[in-house]
Amino acid sequence: MKIYLIRHSLTEGNLKKRYIGKTDENLCPEGVKLLEMCCEKGGFPKAERIYASPMKRCIQTAAICYPGQQIFTIEELSECDFGLFENKNYRELSGCSLYQAWVDSGGTVPFPGGESREEFKKRTLSGFEKSLWECMEAGAASAAYVVHGGTIMCIMEKYAFPKKGYYDYQIENGEGYELIISDSVCSDSGFPAGSAAGRSGFFVSSGEVNGAFDCGIGKNYKKLFSENESR
Repeated sequence: MKIYLIRHSLTEGNLKKRYIGKTDENLCPEGVKLLEMCCEKGGFPKAERIYASPMKRCIQTAAICYPGQQIFTIEELSECDFGLFENKNYRELSGCSLYQAWVDSGGTVPFPGGESREEFKKRTLSGFEKSLWECMEAGAASAAYVVHGGTIMCIMEKYAFPKKGYYDYQIENGEGYELIISDSVCSDSGFPAGSAAGRSGFFVSSGEVNGAFDCGIGKNYKKLFSENESR
């Protein structure tokens, strides 16, 4: 199964480098233009099923990337709740002891009044795995997820190979990853052993150029767009 993980396009809060989690912003004009430019250059990869976070910025991005296709929203794929830091940027939080403590922890302590990274990962992966069940039941060979940067980081940290850290999968607005998941056996699939989904493992690429995929070597993902290609 080909999985396309696409980060929503720009919002006003993104332009101002704010922590935008539960704040339900629309795309800004620059965000719409970014997607239109990408579509003019060939657009986003085709997918049989389209999933999105219920936030406006994701639904609007999905509608532009996949016009005319049904969009299935999944509540669990919403961005992290940043709590006290919500809708603020690092300049506005400068001098805040709680913010400094979070920075000093490498982003591992819970957001004050918000979610911890572990809570966020748990609900994100629950929603993602639920959608994989739906895809398998529908016989879909591909699915696109128009979601948030943090949501993508959670999924990639769990399913991408070879393994990297959570923050290694940061991407810009309008960018994304192609992730390949196959029906080959993989004990680290995250699904119950013996179930149909439990046989859904990794089909890993032996090269990004030739398109060949070999189980057990290489890696099972690649960037959809580079900085220059998407802009």
